[in-house]
Amino acid sequence: MSGIPAIPSLGSAGNVLGISTSDMSLTPANAGQLSAAAGSGTGSFSNMLSSAIGNLNDQQLQAQAQSQALATGQATDVSAVVAQVESAALSMQLAVQIRNQAVNGYQELMRMQL
Repeated sequence: MSGIPAIPSLGSAGNVLGISTSDMSLTPANAGQLSAAAGSGTGSFSNMLSSAIGNLNDQQLQAQAQSQALATGQATDVSAVVAQVESAALSMQLAVQIRNQAVNGYQELMRMQL
């Protein structure tokens, strides 16, 4: 068993995707960057997850602010507000599905018999 290398801790490798928090939203423009960076293997899952959650929170706050501006008459471009709110809603739905799959995977691991 001495020939098997130890698994490094999650915090020891840096950012998984090598991109900043502002680049964490998946758009056609950065989808190639995300997949290329994912294959590089540098970084920690916890940093990537923290960045993605921070980006999700920022999107939700921006959508709330734009909705409030529209309701008070400060915003004039209704289509931009609707696009921002829909983008935030889709991002939240994606985050919920990822969480559900992670929980399902964890539960499946816990049900395994050794």
